[in-house]
Amino acid sequence: MRLLVSLLIAIVTIQTASAQRNCGTEDYIRNFYKPETMRPGAVNGHARDTVPNEIISIPVVVHLLFNTNEQNISDEQIKSQLDVLNRDFRRMNTDATNTPAAFRPMAADSRIMFCLAQVAPDGRPTKGIIRKFTGKDFFLGDDAMKYSAAGGDDIWDPTKYLNIWVCSLFGRSLGYATPPGGPADKDGVVINFDVFGKTGIVRYPYDKGRTTTHEVGHWLGLKHIWGDDNCGTDDVEDTPRQLGYNYGCPSFPHVTSCSQTINGDMFMNFMDFTDDACMNMFSNGQKQKMRGLFALGNTRNSFLNSFACDSTLASGAPLPDDTIPTAKPDAGISIFPNPVQVELTFVAVNGYELSGKVLAIYSTQGKLIRQQILTSNKEKINLGSLAAGIYIAKVGIGADKRIMKIIKL
Repeated sequence: MRLLVSLLIAIVTIQTASAQRNCGTEDYIRNFYKPETMRPGAVNGHARDTVPNEIISIPVVVHLLFNTNEQNISDEQIKSQLDVLNRDFRRMNTDATNTPAAFRPMAADSRIMFCLAQVAPDGRPTKGIIRKFTGKDFFLGDDAMKYSAAGGDDIWDPTKYLNIWVCSLFGRSLGYATPPGGPADKDGVVINFDVFGKTGIVRYPYDKGRTTTHEVGHWLGLKHIWGDDNCGTDDVEDTPRQLGYNYGCPSFPHVTSCSQTINGDMFMNFMDFTDDACMNMFSNGQKQKMRGLFALGNTRNSFLNSFACDSTLASGAPLPDDTIPTAKPDAGISIFPNPVQVELTFVAVNGYELSGKVLAIYSTQGKLIRQQILTSNKEKINLGSLAAGIYIAKVGIGADKRIMKIIKL
């Protein structure tokens, strides 16, 4: 009986913990971040200082790493996250009205905005989204997702782009960020795929895109509001000291033994651990700290000369797009299972004829891998000998041609 009670307590504890926000930045800094590798700020002849009240634009590249169809979130979901970032950092979020009156004088428009990059590092047009199949079921918080050789995707120039890797993270961590000035090949933000954006595949209560707002705050130099210590400091004057982090949706005022005034904790600040629906502000002090990174000689100054948000500056052909959709019934062909391990089935639907057509399978580099004539309207193809990766299947020719993406596990 005593053992049963202990097990029940453990289960309840795990379930309660799993419902709380968990940011991996503190653990990342403790375990993987080495201050001696910090990069200095920009000192080249093209550097300039910030202009008072200028709106700073930050080009973003999203490295979407997926192992399943669920993880391959839509462009709409990705764009919804950019909308959240712009509203939150400009204090244009509709829930800004929920900031308690006592804290409204501290609430700030940081005058920082974000765009999906329109110009790639080589000057070609891009939509700022890289989709890449990975053979990894999940990633740990050890930066493997930032390297193609480890199943991830290599970084774009971190002096010109905010790199965000969206993938499946192991454990309770919703995401993490590198502090300003870290190693150039790791600089950026990592977010779990199902808390990125506010539409599509998002899970409650992290379904309003505030995990990314929080982590980008870290990328811009902000600490957790409680300073990661009991009654600690985040080195910002206008954020009151807190005993620790808050979770869920506390009622105002939330006063503890650490509170400096009757207003208690600023639990609605984006750098606390409350639910997405309860976060709604950065403070003026946080604004100054973030914008200070763009000053002459500081670590994010180079972004003042990054023009990747302007599509008119792109030249040449667009970057290759690997977002060819898997077949849908209205395309005339249904394929399953996809991702596939061994046997892939092609089925003709909606009156389309498979029998007698040529099936050709190519690598993403355009190399013909195999070719055969289909002999029926339902045919099984053995792909067991193919290496894991993404392949392009083409059936038929001319107006009768169908193109599909195959994910081989």
